[in-house]
Amino acid sequence: VDSAFPRSLRGSIKIARMLLAWVMFFCFVGSRSRGMYTALAGMEVVITTLFFLLYLLKLDKRMTWLLWPLADIFNSVIAALFLLVVCLFAVVIKTNKATLAGGV
Repeated sequence: VDSAFPRSLRGSIKIARMLLAWVMFFCFVGSRSRGMYTALAGMEVVITTLFFLLYLLKLDKRMTWLLWPLADIFNSVIAALFLLVVCLFAVVIKTNKATLAGGV
């Protein structure tokens, strides 16, 4: 276990992404909004948690068959684009205040 990872910049960013994705997920679940919003937020929570555990447990050093930093960057870019589109739809539609909060 890499105990220094959660205190590093990369670890702090991963923790912040997980917390933000959890907040967005709970806002969408609480608003009973469309499944698309909830599914994407839940998927972001799971994927970010898996990357956090990968680096925390130093599994990226053991599984050298994939360039993990490149996969992490690719995931971040794709997630940012998807979340931007979903959040824009949630803000434009704003069926209730929880959907609006999740979109923001």
